[in-house]
Amino acid sequence: MAGPQLGVIAAGHELTAQVGADVLRAGGNAVDAAVAAVLASFVCEPLLTGLGAGGYMLVVSPDAAPVLLDFFVEAPGRGADPSARAELIPITVSFGDAVQVFNIGAASVGSYGTPAGVHEAARRFGRIPLGELVAPAARLAREGVVVNAEQAYLFEILRDIVRSTPECAALFAPDGELPRIGQLIRQPELAATLERLGSEGPSPFYTGEIARAIVDWVSARGGMLTAEDLAAFEVIDRDPVQVRYRGRVVLTNPPPSAGGILIALALAWLEADPTPPDAERLVEVMERIQQERTPEFLLGLHEAAYGERFLRDRAGPLGSTTHIAVLDRDGWACSVTCSNGSCSGIVVPGTGIHLNNMLGEQDLNPLGFHHHPPGRRLPSMMAPTVVMRGGVAELVLGSAGSNRIRSAILQTIIRVVDDGLRAGDAVVAPRVHYEDGVVYAEPGIDTSALEAARRPIARFRELNLFFGGVQAVERDRDGLFWGGGDPRRGGAAVTVSA
Repeated sequence: MAGPQLGVIAAGHELTAQVGADVLRAGGNAVDAAVAAVLASFVCEPLLTGLGAGGYMLVVSPDAAPVLLDFFVEAPGRGADPSARAELIPITVSFGDAVQVFNIGAASVGSYGTPAGVHEAARRFGRIPLGELVAPAARLAREGVVVNAEQAYLFEILRDIVRSTPECAALFAPDGELPRIGQLIRQPELAATLERLGSEGPSPFYTGEIARAIVDWVSARGGMLTAEDLAAFEVIDRDPVQVRYRGRVVLTNPPPSAGGILIALALAWLEADPTPPDAERLVEVMERIQQERTPEFLLGLHEAAYGERFLRDRAGPLGSTTHIAVLDRDGWACSVTCSNGSCSGIVVPGTGIHLNNMLGEQDLNPLGFHHHPPGRRLPSMMAPTVVMRGGVAELVLGSAGSNRIRSAILQTIIRVVDDGLRAGDAVVAPRVHYEDGVVYAEPGIDTSALEAARRPIARFRELNLFFGGVQAVERDRDGLFWGGGDPRRGGAAVTVSA
């Protein structure tokens, strides 16, 4: 018979979730579990995240104010010559029923934050030394991870990126063939680099040997990343945005990230409706939210107190990517989203590090590429989120999925809070997304009212990672834990008992 529950974790891969669950079982708190799972995700989900990525972590502790750790990617270029910058390389990615263009290559690489972010989280909030949290990820990298169906699909749709450089192809397609289901992928260089993070901390990645290797490799290929950029990188504490919804307080990512305040505004507008929103109402709100993403909005994100002012003026007074969500029995909650974008194809020899392509992501550069000044955090849609009820974390969630992040998180909150679904059922429920005049709909969405309104509808034949990859965990009113890993991205949830 199982003992009392210790916590729950949801992540984008079964092994990622299991690593975090093992940490909870060994006495770690939610942050320990999240850090270990993030490190494992670098190995298990290598095109979505990694040591060359960036992210955000929202931490809710039982005895302190919540804090958002910002370690997202910065625009590089301190001391660099823009005239020497290489061209971005456009790559078309098909999701089957939708197509999106990404840009890769050395010119797409920004200053990464994950080594600094996981170290800071473990140092400040964890109970277990980082060296111990790194060990499972390093072992997986050295022994190898078997490719599952979802990762094989990612390798397939990102095949032009995988094959874009000899180094990336040598790592993931050494015989010229993309990884297949059941194939074992080993990353011994990454294993050694992870172990250095565990034993030496982040300094090698920002001022030491690894930083020099990365800067030399990127700059020789026309990238703008410099030693000054990496040396200046730091993790920033931010106060989460707060918005009231159905008697709860929703905490999410503040500016300069864009996604959190757009989700908060959507919830504030929906709060005025006494009944749960249907697909037509959701699309109306999504359309209004998209209209708010103006050049003035994007330029204002870096102004002091912009988020509070933005929400107050519009809603009145307010009380490639992977996500990990954790709750523990002691009241800790941790929601962390990390992303490599669609990845750049730039793998630095000797390190196993696959660098981000954030400077080539159109969603992060809507005013045009290379417009962000050096040192500026890019305006991501990533939005790790915690829903509080009576001062206790009730729902912890976040998502991957570019511009679809905000609609995926919004709908998952609605499914749990308004519709009363358990976290796992809410994650699996079909989604709708509005963008550029088109409604994208998964099977199971009632589109009759949208059809009557003559909305253009792009119908998907099955659930698809185009609609994000939500990972969510929940504590119900009886104190029991529930979790949901998104099947669109091979997600998994593990509830841990003593």
